[in-house]
Amino acid sequence: MAETVIVRECKYGQVRVLFGNILRVDGDLLVTTANNRLAGREGLDEKIHQKAGPELREFTHQIAVERRKENLQPCGVGEAVTTPGFNLPFENLVHVVGPDCRRPNQDNFRRDLLKQSYAAMFNQIEAVKKRETLVMPPICMDIFAYPHREGARMTMEIVLAWMDEGEDPGTDMVLIVTNDNQFLNNMKTVYRESEDRFPGIDRTRAFRKGKYP
Repeated sequence: MAETVIVRECKYGQVRVLFGNILRVDGDLLVTTANNRLAGREGLDEKIHQKAGPELREFTHQIAVERRKENLQPCGVGEAVTTPGFNLPFENLVHVVGPDCRRPNQDNFRRDLLKQSYAAMFNQIEAVKKRETLVMPPICMDIFAYPHREGARMTMEIVLAWMDEGEDPGTDMVLIVTNDNQFLNNMKTVYRESEDRFPGIDRTRAFRKGKYP
């Protein structure tokens, strides 16, 4: 079972940071960080593809075939696409292609590209009917080598703003799940340093005491 590390109340619901196996977390909609080929052969994305079964690989292959007919990448950096979840315990799966910081041409523009990726992800989520509980990894913080401290801050700023500002996104629980101790430690440090400046209200202490649902 995943450990709840951070709980924050926003205008439209809660955002929680969990430590554990994302594939063992319950929710309505799952997000994966994909590469621009939608190949599902690296990191967490590979594990999600394996769990979903061969139908997912065939589905993303067909997306790639159709996109290449138009001389486009299957899913470019800063873009996202939604597929069925197939054998996953989620009806839908949102594939987000963020910056691959192993590549200098993307690393140099990583902040803007990460913002574009989250914006594309939110657009896909808001088009899905069943989206009350969103389960997602922090985008690009694993094999794609985004600097953890910067990435942790941007993840919190972007996701909390989505849940606290503008129009109701139709999601009332966002579960950001990681199993990377180094990233989690950076997330906790960033949160401790900036907790009073992030959108929403901290409920972590109340949650730990059993005084917050």
